[in-house]
Amino acid sequence: MYQYTDFDRQFVRERAAQYRDQLTRNLNGTLSDDEFRPLRLQNGWYVQRYAPMLRVAAPYGEIHSRQLRVLARIAREFDQPSAEVYANAVTTQAKLGTKHLPVGYGHFSTRQNVQFNWIPLDKSADVMDLLATADLHGIQTSGNCIRNITCDALAGIAPDETIDPRPYAEILRQWSTLHPEFAFLPRKFKIAITGAAEDRAATAWHDVGLHLLRNGAGEVGFKVLVGGGMGRTPTIASTLRDFLPWHQILNYLEAVVRVYNRFGRRDNLYKARIKILVKAEGQHFIDEVENEFSKILTHDGAAHTLPESELARVAVHFQVPASIQQALAGVSTVTPLGSGADQPAYQRWLAQNVRAHKHPALRAVTLSFKRLGHAPGDATAAQLDAAAELAERFSAGEARITHEQNVLLPWVLARDLPTLWQQARALGVAQPNIGLLTDLITCPGGDLCALANARSIPLAEAIMRRYQDLDELFDLGPVDLHISGCMNSCGHHHTGHIGILGVDKDGREWYQISLGGSDGSLLSGAAVPGKVIGPSFAASEVTDVVEALLDTYRAYRRPGETYIDSVRRLGLEPFRLAAHAVRQETRDGVNAEQVQLASAETVSD
Repeated sequence: MYQYTDFDRQFVRERAAQYRDQLTRNLNGTLSDDEFRPLRLQNGWYVQRYAPMLRVAAPYGEIHSRQLRVLARIAREFDQPSAEVYANAVTTQAKLGTKHLPVGYGHFSTRQNVQFNWIPLDKSADVMDLLATADLHGIQTSGNCIRNITCDALAGIAPDETIDPRPYAEILRQWSTLHPEFAFLPRKFKIAITGAAEDRAATAWHDVGLHLLRNGAGEVGFKVLVGGGMGRTPTIASTLRDFLPWHQILNYLEAVVRVYNRFGRRDNLYKARIKILVKAEGQHFIDEVENEFSKILTHDGAAHTLPESELARVAVHFQVPASIQQALAGVSTVTPLGSGADQPAYQRWLAQNVRAHKHPALRAVTLSFKRLGHAPGDATAAQLDAAAELAERFSAGEARITHEQNVLLPWVLARDLPTLWQQARALGVAQPNIGLLTDLITCPGGDLCALANARSIPLAEAIMRRYQDLDELFDLGPVDLHISGCMNSCGHHHTGHIGILGVDKDGREWYQISLGGSDGSLLSGAAVPGKVIGPSFAASEVTDVVEALLDTYRAYRRPGETYIDSVRRLGLEPFRLAAHAVRQETRDGVNAEQVQLASAETVSD
């Protein structure tokens, strides 16, 4: 993984010192809250429902064990609100039925960042200084700028990968960080990049999605997608270039963002994303980008054309770790655990949490942070330390934060799998549920977020509690369930096979259900937003609705057919009828079984 240079470290330290000065002036009253707000946001500091929230950048998801240990220290020492703040939060949430608001946690986000929810603002500069000691920061994890660039969690190790995207992602990070022309865009701007046949980076859902590929002559370049996004108007990105030579990627992105900066809506927050501009302008937007690109090449000196030497300088950081290279000789198979009561559990873990690797003697292993009693993606200080220890012992000190809010170890020797499983199981992060229903994605929701209309975490807990039987989970097979507490879509509900969106009805929590969404992965098919199946449901009904949807799938599936494939074959109607049978049974006393039997008449092959 990339190693900071002396320049990088000085830059981050100076940024932390600058923030300390800004915070000091804010606390002593010489810098107003309105003046301070954009400054703290540019460093990842929000003020949420009850306390500040810090978002720490993990560029393209890569994180070192020493960085995990610093994050553990922040969780342990700083993610601790005052007694007054916490008592107020607990009292307020108790009215909604929340029993406990955990403190001392890090939270893995869908953008491959790490968040903390309870750090007092007057301690925030101390945290910035501590982050800088481990080459960490929160720069551009918020604000109307180019945000943390995301990547396929299997980048550099996936068997289906053509080109490793990480060197390009790092170059994009360096180009975009504090770029003076793009510090105050009309709205936030997100870039994702992949170099594999399967799109595991959800590129079509981003402001810019980049696919590394080779043309017929074997030359490396990018397919460039622009204008994707979720939120109130879910939009799939449009293709601007089928093939752009790799050395022109910064010049071309400069053109894209310049056009957005010039024409993007600044008069309406809800119409400010580039997806609105692309949709409204169509070919005119593409023409403007191409004209700006031509201007950059001919009049501006093509200042950001990438030379081979720069790519080579960065790429050298993304080799197989030396310790792994030394250990590879003669190793190519998984060591069996042996017979006994634990063998079935181990085999299930191998099937769900262990992925193939470019090198036959290596595996990629996902540590599951989806377990009862914890919000999906939450990690205690002890678990962050434990993840660091597992990374050091089994993965050359490297880990990856995944889009699905888990942690992946990319350099595991196949012979070490039994030992890793035993240790991960002892730490509570070896649930064999990766890709299954309980590996669900959830935003923090109304428990913590000031923007949320409804809570997400209690709903996730109820669904996970309902589906604890591993035999049942494996029988259901892969199901993407995503929950967002509001239309901002931080839980990516649009891409869920089952999507759940919290809405507010007269101050009460209700939930809208959608079906058939896809992030663009091989399992889910082409990127597409899910379709809403009717009026929203009360919080007390949602778990039963999810069960009805899954029972309908089991009733009508074909042999080997996945849930998402059944939804597409059958259409929404049988699932809609099953879901609304729950409503009728709950509210009107109607026999839900009769309604569901009637729905069978709508099912066709």
